[in-house]
Amino acid sequence: MKAVLPSGFANRMLLAGGLLAGALLGAMPAFAQQPAQDEWHRQEEDRLHNDWAFLKRYAAANQQLPAPIPGVPRVVLLGNSITEGWPTADSAFFARRQPYEFIGRGIGGQTSGQMLLRFRQDVVALRPAVVVILAGTNDVAENRGPYSPTSTMDNIMSMVELARAQGIRVVLCSVPPAYDFPWRPNLQPAPKIVALNQLIEAYATKNRLVYLNYHTALADERQGLKQEYGQDGVHPTLPGYRVMEPLLQQAIAAALKRK
Repeated sequence: MKAVLPSGFANRMLLAGGLLAGALLGAMPAFAQQPAQDEWHRQEEDRLHNDWAFLKRYAAANQQLPAPIPGVPRVVLLGNSITEGWPTADSAFFARRQPYEFIGRGIGGQTSGQMLLRFRQDVVALRPAVVVILAGTNDVAENRGPYSPTSTMDNIMSMVELARAQGIRVVLCSVPPAYDFPWRPNLQPAPKIVALNQLIEAYATKNRLVYLNYHTALADERQGLKQEYGQDGVHPTLPGYRVMEPLLQQAIAAALKRK
């Protein structure tokens, strides 16, 4: 017996089938991305268990790095994703002839504690004249646990002491402004960053260190990152880095003049 479909049912079935097919096709890019995301999470989990400070990140580059060039001060930039992303955002700044040899040692997402653990490998062993330390953003973001200003300052002070013991001059950076963290919303970081920067500046002043104030130059009226300097509210884009670059050069020059 031939089945008789209700009026309009066949058309609705065709439409439903088309919508289902479209939905599946539309989801295909997400399915295609899933293995890559799964692999990233697997690597991140493995790193947290087996290489918490990510010592492997620059291990090979450190071994291949030649000795410092006589007469050209080597400057290590130690930090998080803001430091790591700088050469990509403004490669021309690092490519042009500089009075310094810049060595970037930033790792995205890192806290001050992780930087401290790799400080000897990624800074001291490279024999720089100056180290520029930008730490604290991911502490405030609680990337590796609850935020403690005391612990963050302890880590920063330990890095300074390690550097000074090796005759390395230190530039301490303010934490750049952030009104909110996209990956850790509702932590209200802006006042915490302002308070942490006050601690960093006071410590730098007391110990005759150069304090590099990025925050004032980049902040809006809410103490967040100005829209024109960073689209996600945390990471500078090219205009933001171009504000930071002369401040960096001035701070390095000042550090080299100090005994």
